[in-house]
Amino acid sequence: MWSSVSSSQRILSLWLSRLSTDRIVRQSRDAQRISSPFIVFGKRGNLDIVVAFDAAAERLGLRAGLALAQARAMHPALTALPEDETADARLLIALADWCQRYTPLIAAAPRDGILLDITGCAHLFGREEKLREDLLARMTGLRFTARAAIASTIGAAWAAAHFADAAIIPSGGERDLLAPLPLAALRLPQATVAGLARVGLKSIGDMMDLPRAPLAARFGTDLLRNLDRALGREDEPLTPRLPVAPYIAEKSFHEPIAREEDVLATLERLAGRLQLQLAARGEGARKLELALFRADGVVKRITAGTSRPLRNPAAIRALFVERLAAFGDEIDPGFGFDLARLSVVVAEPAPEEQIGLAQREDQAELDRLIDRLSARLGRKRVARLVAQDSHIPELAAHAVPAQARANAELGWDAFRRFRSDAGLSARPLRLLARPEPIHEVLALVPDGPPMRFRWRSAWHDVIALEGPERIAGAWWSEEGSGRTRDYFQVEDRTGLRFWLFRAGLYRDIAQPAPRWFLHGMYA
Repeated sequence: MWSSVSSSQRILSLWLSRLSTDRIVRQSRDAQRISSPFIVFGKRGNLDIVVAFDAAAERLGLRAGLALAQARAMHPALTALPEDETADARLLIALADWCQRYTPLIAAAPRDGILLDITGCAHLFGREEKLREDLLARMTGLRFTARAAIASTIGAAWAAAHFADAAIIPSGGERDLLAPLPLAALRLPQATVAGLARVGLKSIGDMMDLPRAPLAARFGTDLLRNLDRALGREDEPLTPRLPVAPYIAEKSFHEPIAREEDVLATLERLAGRLQLQLAARGEGARKLELALFRADGVVKRITAGTSRPLRNPAAIRALFVERLAAFGDEIDPGFGFDLARLSVVVAEPAPEEQIGLAQREDQAELDRLIDRLSARLGRKRVARLVAQDSHIPELAAHAVPAQARANAELGWDAFRRFRSDAGLSARPLRLLARPEPIHEVLALVPDGPPMRFRWRSAWHDVIALEGPERIAGAWWSEEGSGRTRDYFQVEDRTGLRFWLFRAGLYRDIAQPAPRWFLHGMYA
């Protein structure tokens, strides 16, 4: 006895039956430039065949799969345009993102379809029929030809949208729906459908109760797998195109909004709703996303990261003030936004903190500054240095986004303690990306400190110096850091302070002559 494994699931299948032709018409600045009827053709093997057509071409009897030469012979005045699979795929992805206004569980079906898992979502629109009607009405408003059906399995919903008149298939009604439909409704390759037709099997009902072993042996296991999935005997998971955020709050508008002030006010109210959810679980947001759904089907997404778990609505608003300023005119409201959704993409534990402690207040202020700078300039442009396990200066630190907070201070505490115990002075705050060679250096003795040097075409007379600090080379390295270095802090007559080093020792006669480099500057 077969039993359904997905009886509680509800899937909406949206079929954009003329995606290519609708895209061409929408992208044309002047629809009169494209004379109707017109078709879209693509190369299949060595043959150009019709892959899409508008309504006028359909009324002339043209069908997909017809050879282009035959179509032109039948209708010489026919307009034929080459297909653009990349543009079609890009449009399908954009429409799938727009459909997230109904549910976050969205998947783009191959070529011209979108699957929506609306389980538990229909009541937000009244009922399933209202949700379907709203989706189709919006698609019509966006000038797309579309069909949609709802069922308990992906296969049944897809079959109904493509081949049946039924719009809502109740749970358990998959068998009655599928039985009269052609075998192509099982999403089978054309070769398999043709092979089944040669043995007299033309509808799903013709083979539904036949012995399974002979069918699998002759036509492959995909035939039975697709049948079982459509009937609910085998689970077919829907893989969302985008990860589902753990916390989501949204607001729809009867009249679209376009002003930045309205967007920010809505954002703060949504952040207030998320604050309650986050506090209930003792978590805070580390990465947030604001999705603004435009009335014309475009979705604008803005992300913002935080240095520490955050759930304060005012602080979240301040982050997005900077992000909106950074985007500038890129966030074009068009005819306005009719839906706003704020999601917490990444959350981390955020225990309650005591207030009034100066150290924590200073850290909080620094975190807020880092967040604002990262929001305005970009996360990768605001960095902090993390200590590395290397004594070579240019390898002793690694830049990471300042919001990463990867225990950055732990390594520096040990570094400062070591230099203090050894009586070594502080290294310069600014290191050059690569030590720059100094081609002319004057010293009293060959292995003595520099007294005068020329760097970047300017001479510098040394009036004070400290050193040397000898750093043994990494003899195992092949990147030029294998020679012993003697570092000197020097100050010239103008007050500029530099960090120089001599690479190599004069006593190593088997090695090339020592060379001087400038590695950093003091403030």
